[in-house]
Amino acid sequence: MNKKNLRKKYKELRAQFNEDTIEDLSMDIANNLLQLPIWERSFYHIFLSIEKQKEINTEFVLHILQGKDKNIVVSKSNFENSTLEHFLLTDTTVLRMNSLGIPEPADGIPISEQMIEVVFIPLLAFDVQGNRVGYGKGFYDKFLANCTAETIKIGLSFFKAEQEIDEISPTDICLDYCITPFDIYEFKK
Repeated sequence: MNKKNLRKKYKELRAQFNEDTIEDLSMDIANNLLQLPIWERSFYHIFLSIEKQKEINTEFVLHILQGKDKNIVVSKSNFENSTLEHFLLTDTTVLRMNSLGIPEPADGIPISEQMIEVVFIPLLAFDVQGNRVGYGKGFYDKFLANCTAETIKIGLSFFKAEQEIDEISPTDICLDYCITPFDIYEFKK
């Protein structure tokens, strides 16, 4: 299936979820994350959920990271060039909603992409090869292209993998893992 049709399909599926379903599935995803061999790292980038898009509630993952005393990195969107600026999330970080309803740090301690060791990635769909479909703006592909080759890329999804995504671009960055409420997918490179 092509990316446009996948975006439509998974937005419609997510629209059917109520708040309790999102909470339950998000907690299952966070619990499955605990099985991954990623917890010896120091710098973890996480997206903050867009509630109106019915995204996975990453609050449960945040609690795990805080409990393990990890450095948590969050981003601020630059819509002029479709890039992300990264900041350390601290107790004093002020978060504000941007024009798309994304909670973002107002400012803070900048973190280089080269320092980030694990990235949790929002997506709408993914396939069994580790290709992913996001909202189509390219923010994460640009971000991931600037990370090190050792950076672990983990998609978070409410849904199982598609068999194949059509129209994969050479600039698309594949996942190393994708975690759903039901399964852990590992993609060999």
